[in-house]
Amino acid sequence: MKNFFRKVAFGLKPDEKEPSDPLVWAQKQVETIPEFNWKGKHIYSEKEMRKYWITQRVEEETTLRKKFKNNPEGLRRAQRQLEHDTGKKFWPANEICIRHSEGIRSDHPVLAKLWYFWGNHFTISDTQTLGSYSTGAYQRDFIRANMDKNFETLVTEATLAWPMIMHLDNKENVGPKSESARKEWRRREKRPATLNENHARELMELHTISPKAGYSQEDVIELAKIMTGWRPKWSKTKNNGGDVRFDRERHEPGRKLVLGKEYKSGRKALKLAIKDLVNHPSCREFIATKLCRYLITDNPTTEMIAPVVKAWEQSDGFLPEVHKAAIKVAFEYNDKYRKFQNPENWWLTTINMSGSTYSYPTKEKIIDGHPLGMKPFGLINWQRWFLEDLGCHPYKQKQPNGYSDLEKDWMSTEMIIRRIMYAKTAFHKYNVDDQISDNIHEKIITNNFDNSDEILNIVSRAKTNEEKHIILFNLPEVLKA
Repeated sequence: MKNFFRKVAFGLKPDEKEPSDPLVWAQKQVETIPEFNWKGKHIYSEKEMRKYWITQRVEEETTLRKKFKNNPEGLRRAQRQLEHDTGKKFWPANEICIRHSEGIRSDHPVLAKLWYFWGNHFTISDTQTLGSYSTGAYQRDFIRANMDKNFETLVTEATLAWPMIMHLDNKENVGPKSESARKEWRRREKRPATLNENHARELMELHTISPKAGYSQEDVIELAKIMTGWRPKWSKTKNNGGDVRFDRERHEPGRKLVLGKEYKSGRKALKLAIKDLVNHPSCREFIATKLCRYLITDNPTTEMIAPVVKAWEQSDGFLPEVHKAAIKVAFEYNDKYRKFQNPENWWLTTINMSGSTYSYPTKEKIIDGHPLGMKPFGLINWQRWFLEDLGCHPYKQKQPNGYSDLEKDWMSTEMIIRRIMYAKTAFHKYNVDDQISDNIHEKIITNNFDNSDEILNIVSRAKTNEEKHIILFNLPEVLKA
């Protein structure tokens, strides 16, 4: 039963008391959205963070490229300094600290683990420097903040958020028959108005109904027409950094037909289409399957999925109830199935079970003390590059479908070697007393494993505490919760 705490959260600290009712402990955490555990001064909104993106983009395009037109090396130096001035490498490190503090320092690790799931579901891929300035704030403002609402609200907020509009190029989605399409400047500059299907396709394929719903290419095109005109307001001083709005001039006129339902022209059509998508039976099954795959097993059964779908139907997609149902299924199947943990969740489990949360993530004082204009280094930069090294940086996904939840995609020899390396690193996150303590691993194992005697027997064969740590956190019992 103790592996349940690793399945839905990140295990127990060496001196943490085991909850008397694990199911109630876990379900209680998803009812409300608490304030962040992180007490640093840089918890800025997505709109506030966008200012740094705007500065970087506008300064580079309007000033630096002109100033250093005939000086490539001078341009590169100026670009690097501009990146430091706007915190291009600092902000992701700050966001990781906020994110990981929720997982291992807060009283809501279950909520945090589900937050990570939804952030990956609504992926913002590593494009247009969004991962450097906006993705972390997007996951805070539009994902976590709506996890106590229904799924329709979450999808609507995620769909119309500035980072998502930018990520999936909906700013380029212009109706071929729109008023904008008839503008003389388009003919003059050879920039015809064309549909961009990216956002519409991902809204259906990845965020709501999935291909199992049987939608057609024509459905994607019609949904793209509905989404025409939703874009940030462009200006010389903000580039594409203005707030997202509905631009009627770029909206495709006329009625659209998606999955057999007709939608009128105008701004209301998108929210109506989203409402229909999230209430489609395929959407409920798709999301329930993904939740069970994330928490329980790579191959969820119909019996696992059904209670989550039922909770969805009874609560109109109210996420706290959907989450509670998924947690309950994970609890009921806890002894029968083990779930391989992706690198980020494995790392947080390693740190949390070690009791090394006093030194990870990097303390607020150190993060807050870093001045913009200077390249991040040492402890500030460390959490960013080690996640990249593990292949699971949450703001650097390469594809719009996010990171895989399947064991086969993480079980390469290279990735396991990297976990061995970082288990060693985690050991040195101890304070000195724990590093030399003869019973620290006994405390960790006793508090986190039902078969503690068996685990202790394996780990005790190591010659040093460092070796014990490496062995312990790469055992099947830890890699799979």
